[in-house]
Amino acid sequence: MDFPISKLAPEDVDFPPLLREIPEVPKCVYVRGELPPRGAKLLAVVGSRNYTDYGRRSIETLIAGLRGYNVGIVSGLALGIDGIAHEAALDAGLYTLAVPGSGLNDEVIYPRRHKLLAKRILESGGGLLSEYEPDFRATVWSFPRRNRVMAGLTHATLVVEASEKSGTLITSRLATDYNRDVLTIPGSIFSENSRGPHMLIRLGATPVTCAEDILEALHLEVGSAAAKPPRTMSTDEEKVFSLLASPADRDSVIRALGLDASTANILLMQMEIDGIIRDENGVLFRHK
Repeated sequence: MDFPISKLAPEDVDFPPLLREIPEVPKCVYVRGELPPRGAKLLAVVGSRNYTDYGRRSIETLIAGLRGYNVGIVSGLALGIDGIAHEAALDAGLYTLAVPGSGLNDEVIYPRRHKLLAKRILESGGGLLSEYEPDFRATVWSFPRRNRVMAGLTHATLVVEASEKSGTLITSRLATDYNRDVLTIPGSIFSENSRGPHMLIRLGATPVTCAEDILEALHLEVGSAAAKPPRTMSTDEEKVFSLLASPADRDSVIRALGLDASTANILLMQMEIDGIIRDENGVLFRHK
């Protein structure tokens, strides 16, 4: 990846301002690509590597709902929810910053499976950031320290799925220590991956069920996003859009489409991910 690495110290004007506020300020950070846009609200997204389809769909839908707002998505480039969050941000046209547990040279980027994702992030105008030397290889201890950087960089942290003993919860604890908001997605009472989020809710974390909840936590006015023309829709998508001139329940829309249930659900899910429609408890709306 042909993107040079720059080094920033806390006294440098471009050093991430929120990162200066934490108790253990990094002596320096290395940056590849672009730093977050000025004035952007930054959301750290963390979660399980062993995610469920519910977790994946939740984060894709929520991030799609942030399209057009001055929001940046920060995550750790790891397998699982981290990678999904970066991909969803790219799909929604949002800035995204990866904070790996390694240095930023191509030879050491971790995990190796996400080297191409790192390249896509850079090519999209996003960035990579690490406090480790560019040729540093990830170790067991580098990830918890990386988590403090993610929590320190951002205005809020969203926990998607995590067991009660997950390392993911380190980031949420650090965010609380830094007086940042902690958000989480409620899940099934039968899922091991819901135990972490439900514990966080008991401790005062904000439950998130729609993108508007995130915007409120970031103190952004709903409806303040710059209007963007919708992408070209397929014939079936145009039919869905027409059917939702008024809100309609999901089952009615599927019946009206005349498609088999599996095909229709995939179509509706993609439209949600792309921010064209939204689903609120089984009722579909055109996205505002």
